Amino acid sequence: MADSEKKKDGPIAETIKTVVYALLIAGAIRTLIFQPFWIPSGSMKSTLLIGDFLFVNKFAYGYSYASCPSMFGVDFCGFAKGSDKRLFGSDPERGDVVVFKHPVLGSDYIKRLIGLPGDRIQVKEGLLYINGAPVEVTPDGGFIEANTPQGPEQSRPSCANRPAPDADCIKERFTEVLPNGVSHSILNIRDVRVDNTEEFVVPEDQFFFMGDNRDNSVDSRFSQTGPNRGVGFVPRENIIGRADRIMFSSAGNSMFYFWTWRSDRFFKAIE
Repeated sequence: MADSEKKKDGPIAETIKTVVYALLIAGAIRTLIFQPFWIPSGSMKSTLLIGDFLFVNKFAYGYSYASCPSMFGVDFCGFAKGSDKRLFGSDPERGDVVVFKHPVLGSDYIKRLIGLPGDRIQVKEGLLYINGAPVEVTPDGGFIEANTPQGPEQSRPSCANRPAPDADCIKERFTEVLPNGVSHSILNIRDVRVDNTEEFVVPEDQFFFMGDNRDNSVDSRFSQTGPNRGVGFVPRENIIGRADRIMFSSAGNSMFYFWTWRSDRFFKAIE
């Protein structure tokens, strides 16, 4: 039989091919360029809210083993673990909102980069000091949200006041300016233990991260081996990418409940 006379694939085979090609393309995009991320906690309020959905830009810092996702239980880039080499690599800048792998747990975290290699970082009376100098902080009113269950975990927010259920939950908000001029909002709830810390000296090839919701963030101020299972210092190899823009945001307990999407957060730039 001539090639031109060979029987064409049926509709089921064509559908299977289309699905396979789509999965391969999606997998390539996820591996090389963007990775989806849904905000599960309030540690980055008010910059990021529980239910914000964003894509992480992997190309911003190049690629390491952490940039390669595990699929079907297989760690395809496990051979590169332990190396701080990055393909097309560049370091993140102070103030970037970064997604990285927890150095011990291996789960994905999102925080703001505060300390670069060699920096001295300390918090005194709730004020951040970088290399011995206090950062500039100015009051920016209050951050108000409803004292209602949030996200899949249905946890209520931490509040500076003592609101009744469904009443206003209030926190102090400030604008913090880092030494390189990056400004962003931070929140204050109450006096906590990590409002006064030791001075941390960031090791070579590692970074120091903090959440913008300073009193409700387990970050580099906490030891990786302590009871809070903190982040500690984060090696360069653990960095996945930069969070640049919120695609959409759901106020409900599932991103698929489109009727709970927040209309003011579509394609919102992350500052």
